[in-house]
Amino acid sequence: MKNMNQLMKQAKKMQEQLLKAQEELGSKTVEGSAGGGAVTVVVTGHKFVQSVSIKPEVVDSEDVEMLQDLILTAVNDAMKKADELSQKELGQFGKGLNLPF
Repeated sequence: MKNMNQLMKQAKKMQEQLLKAQEELGSKTVEGSAGGGAVTVVVTGHKFVQSVSIKPEVVDSEDVEMLQDLILTAVNDAMKKADELSQKELGQFGKGLNLPF
């Protein structure tokens, strides 16, 4: 029974650490870009887009599709980096458990 109590304490401690790591992840940001920095997107670790920056020289009313492609590429780059950040920060909690984060 002593081992069970110890196991429960360890599980509770791990759960608290996981919740803290998840909370901290939301305050971290990553930046994705496209077109050599012509379009930049900042995303939190929780995958919320915080900002989109577009350099004026890429705004061309004759070529809206290019701007759309740059924005899409920058958002996807930022989301990929947010996934990598999440895996780095939370992956330690799922080692050996096959839990998706």
